[in-house]
Amino acid sequence: MAPRSGKTSGLAIPAILSAPGPVLLTSNKAANDAFTTTVDARAEVGTIWTLDPQQIAHHPREMWWDILADARDLAGAKRLAGHFVTASVDESSGSDFWSTAASNTLGALFLAAASHRRPITDVLAWLAMPADRTPVDLLTDAGHHAVAAQLQGTVSGATETRDGIYETARQYASCLLDPDVAAWVTPNDDLPEFRPFAFATSRDTLYLLSKDGGGSASAIIAAAADAVMRAAVIVAERSGGRLDPPALCVLDEAANVCRISDLPDLYSHLGSRGVIPMTILQSYRQGQRCWGEAGMDALYSAATIKIIGSGIDDADFTDRLSRQVGDHDVQTTSVSTSEGGKSTSVSMRTERILPPDAIRALPKGKVLLLATGIRVAMLNLKPWYKEPSAKVVGPASARATKAITERALAKSIDQDDLGLSA
Repeated sequence: MAPRSGKTSGLAIPAILSAPGPVLLTSNKAANDAFTTTVDARAEVGTIWTLDPQQIAHHPREMWWDILADARDLAGAKRLAGHFVTASVDESSGSDFWSTAASNTLGALFLAAASHRRPITDVLAWLAMPADRTPVDLLTDAGHHAVAAQLQGTVSGATETRDGIYETARQYASCLLDPDVAAWVTPNDDLPEFRPFAFATSRDTLYLLSKDGGGSASAIIAAAADAVMRAAVIVAERSGGRLDPPALCVLDEAANVCRISDLPDLYSHLGSRGVIPMTILQSYRQGQRCWGEAGMDALYSAATIKIIGSGIDDADFTDRLSRQVGDHDVQTTSVSTSEGGKSTSVSMRTERILPPDAIRALPKGKVLLLATGIRVAMLNLKPWYKEPSAKVVGPASARATKAITERALAKSIDQDDLGLSA
């Protein structure tokens, strides 16, 4: 659906409020959104974890997550590096020489740090000094000889090439240069640690908040969401094949703040493990820009339930939907007059049930449902504020929004005081 068409109020929030198990939500908004609307209700059933590195909700840092926990083997380190690359480049340019080389270097540095329980801030120091042999020595000590040799080859190569690779890697990891952002993923003995494996068997809620656009912490958000979903799959496999109750993963603004490169592949098996992804996009083309044409087609095909709402301006996509809705026979009666009198004839012609222009003009609140095994249906969404629980949820949302405003004002006053003191 297009922006302001009811994606959050009619789909995400009702799903979160009714979820029986753990819930993950990604978003680039906080006030008057899914975060404020659901946080009090979810707090009644489990612990609330809020990862807010860019202060979308001006939430105090009350937790930390070990971003390098899954990077202690080469596959995990390369996957983590991939999140930083994907957050910075689109699918079409993510496979050029510089991106690939920078991704390999980031993966090697993540592996070096994770293998010796070093904080991710050490990776920033190594990126700033390409000649530093520390990561090569750490990789060798940990037995990752091939990776150490590859990193040594990059460091010892032509200066222009090495500097280009390291500069590209620095740009990908630039969000970690902000100490307030890095603190959320750096060990802190004074704060509780968020553990994805424990989360999978709880009724807790994880809110992942980030701005989109340049300088965002979306790589951290994507890495955290990916870690949760993969941990949930592993827990499901260890406990009979499915999570019970299932985990709900609402990836709102997925193409902006939670760009997981192989999400289309994950879609093919997450549901069978009791991990329910809900990926919310503004248009089909937005998904194509993120995952490429083949990737978005794979994601769309693997989703067993697809909902299309108002504001779809893509002529090709609306025509495709119109064909999927199907045709019907329309009876046409024609009357002709001649010297012998009037004659009436009846014929049948085929028409689209829902032509493309009607799909484009769908009003807010009406959606098309494409579910496996049934014909396309048209539904009316029922937003959360029309549910009986709105009498409780509405005031709670207002209080949460007011708290965000108060935190923002308090922070602004503190900054002004610091400016006056300086």
